[in-house]
Amino acid sequence: MKLISGGICAAKGYKANGIHCGIRKNRTKKDLALIVSDVPAHAAAVYTTNLVKGAPLTVTKAHLANGTAQAIICNSGIANTCNADGIEKANAMCELVSNTIGVSADDVVVASTGVIGQPLNLEPIAEHIQELADGLSENSGEAAAEAIMTTDTVKKEIAVEFTISDTVCHIGGIAKGSGMIHPNMATMLVFITSDIAISPAMLQKALSGDIANTFNMLSIDGDTSTNDMVTVLANGLAGNDEITAEGEAFNTFMKALNTVTVNLCRIIAGDGEGATKLLECKVSGADTEQAAKLSAKSVVCSSLLKAAMFGADANWGRILCAIGYSGADVDVNKVDVSFRSTKGEIAVCRDGAGIPFSEEQAKEILLEHEIEILVKVGNGPYSACAWGCDLTYDYVKINGDYRT
Repeated sequence: MKLISGGICAAKGYKANGIHCGIRKNRTKKDLALIVSDVPAHAAAVYTTNLVKGAPLTVTKAHLANGTAQAIICNSGIANTCNADGIEKANAMCELVSNTIGVSADDVVVASTGVIGQPLNLEPIAEHIQELADGLSENSGEAAAEAIMTTDTVKKEIAVEFTISDTVCHIGGIAKGSGMIHPNMATMLVFITSDIAISPAMLQKALSGDIANTFNMLSIDGDTSTNDMVTVLANGLAGNDEITAEGEAFNTFMKALNTVTVNLCRIIAGDGEGATKLLECKVSGADTEQAAKLSAKSVVCSSLLKAAMFGADANWGRILCAIGYSGADVDVNKVDVSFRSTKGEIAVCRDGAGIPFSEEQAKEILLEHEIEILVKVGNGPYSACAWGCDLTYDYVKINGDYRT
């Protein structure tokens, strides 16, 4: 398995494009993306558990009921959520794609991201859909990645190559997400493509199984979005024997999928709104998987801990505090804590109590961009990893006037 270039177009048979059509006022910002498979693909998705859901999710869920899709259209700037005509406009976006490139409207995944509660103007989409389609290319994955960004400061894309029974396969993905991220069985917006042959049922099994340990262990600010969705297309053009059951081939695909999703989690966490640091909390020694996950995610969700990391303050008591209210069944008198970065590692707590350490060395370690928070809660067999970021002044600035 190796990392490769190409992002969403790294797999065989996919083209993409992204343009500025006029939804966003800033003409330098792309705001409309299209991803198309040369042939109908098997598809799977997971969605936000927020009771307030964007209209595109409702339409996409209906379209993927048969496990098939061929195109993805996504706009940024307006979320098309909490609008009386939201379903109508989401369906209209699918019809525009159908009329322009000839795929069935029922085989179109539709997504939107941006401000909630403002009506989506279809006119700029209709006026520029042909331009968007005309620019579809195997080399335009980056343009699509740019077009789905809102407050993101970097494009988020990754791709890997792997082999199943001597058949070379590929999987790639793009994501958007910088704020309003605290997923539960879903996440921001993530689009993943593969040329592997796999049944819809096994593709859904792979995706649902993976996100429990990846996107569901990611938090920027504790807010679960209304438009969160992860979609995977697999068009079978790699030519492997179709995966229809668990086994070696399925496990290899799961490993490749996990490589993509973990990389996207890390990029998203490192690009949190206003963030200066990527936080990765690794919990070990738990007696149950649930205890490990609850502990790790509670740490990266702690506003106090996030603020301490911004200030490079080794305030380990906030870590124990977060574990204590997490609901995890752990013995807080057995908790060990260390911090690690490229500048080294320092232990700050043993058996639930502070130990002498150099504040100067700790600060040097915590001034780095990527910080590992290492927590050992006992001698059990379970571990978990969660991702987050620091909490800075800029987070408030960004969200203080996001709508206006």
